Amino acid sequence: MKRNQIAGLVWAAAFAAAMLTTTSCNRSKFTVNGQITDAKDSVLYFDHMSLSGAVTLDSVKLKDDGSFSFRKKAVDAPDFFRLRIAHQIINVAIDSSETVTIKASYPTMAAQYEVSGSEDTEKIKELALLQMGLQQQLNKIANSLMLGIEAVSDSITNVVERYKDHIKRNYIYAQPMKASSYFALFQTIRSGNANLLLFNPRNSEEDIKAFAAVATSWDTYYPGAERGTNLHNIAIQGMKDVRILKNRQNQTVDANIINTSGVIDIALPDNKGVTRRLTDLKGKVVLLDFHVFATEKSLERIMLLREVYNKYHAQGLEIYQVSLDPDEHFWKTQTAALPWICVRDADSMSSPLIKFYNLVSLPTFYLVNRDNELYKRDNQIADLEAEIKALL
Repeated sequence: MKRNQIAGLVWAAAFAAAMLTTTSCNRSKFTVNGQITDAKDSVLYFDHMSLSGAVTLDSVKLKDDGSFSFRKKAVDAPDFFRLRIAHQIINVAIDSSETVTIKASYPTMAAQYEVSGSEDTEKIKELALLQMGLQQQLNKIANSLMLGIEAVSDSITNVVERYKDHIKRNYIYAQPMKASSYFALFQTIRSGNANLLLFNPRNSEEDIKAFAAVATSWDTYYPGAERGTNLHNIAIQGMKDVRILKNRQNQTVDANIINTSGVIDIALPDNKGVTRRLTDLKGKVVLLDFHVFATEKSLERIMLLREVYNKYHAQGLEIYQVSLDPDEHFWKTQTAALPWICVRDADSMSSPLIKFYNLVSLPTFYLVNRDNELYKRDNQIADLEAEIKALL
């Protein structure tokens, strides 16, 4: 073989090796780039949304044109990241080593932005906008002066259920293997200072099915992925919780055990560890609520109680809420931002309060007058606000 032929082969081999190295290097990275205009000198953060919370990976101080580029190690299974300036957030899904481009303007970037290079990120944008619309609708219902307490509760329940049905049919069950379907499972709504899950596998068999569908699909497409395993664990625990709650709620109590004329004192630790006594509230009108946060309608009920509390607390109403949840950590998480008295009986469904207060179903509430006497229970009340006003 002639020298120039040998040299050509050597050069071709070297070129191929270089191209292979370059390609391999490119495939080992993903890129999120674009422009956030009207944000000069603002710091744009790039966070990884891990299972244990947000972790900041990088940041950049934006210049006049707002351009940015973050390049990180490729992922083996779909994962979630976000762009953040102050409280304005854009969620980004990364499947492997793609380049995702985001264009937006500050301070409206969370609701108005363009996406290219990632179908999942586009779907997540759709979900985020739908979620914002739902929140606005619920706020409008809760603040309506034309609706009574029961009408507010019914309206909120109906709106939330229609939203969940739409999300399940058009996103979760339509493409359960997608990152956007995983994202949809963990959507929340804001109630006061708390974020409450729309799909809660601790209390709804239908929601558990949605978690299980995505978990099974991820097992097929991304075997061994941490997020898929996490979904499986959530679904399995949810099935156990629902079975336990059903068995306990089927244990009915004789309705003649007590009457509603006197109050039986309750002294239990609140979510900060302080013992709170029901009898210490003498002089106030008390809504005594027996509740299990890991039940299907908990979200709607808490929003209803917030409405009542906000309207009448300044006039002398207090809510004393007794939780019978078996999971203390879950209860503390759910009640951390609630403004009223939240206590928990560690005996859960074995609590003697079930007999003492004739709790044939949960949730159940009583109204207690200013003399610390039981006035009426929920099934005796047609108009809650009217009864509260009468006692105040």
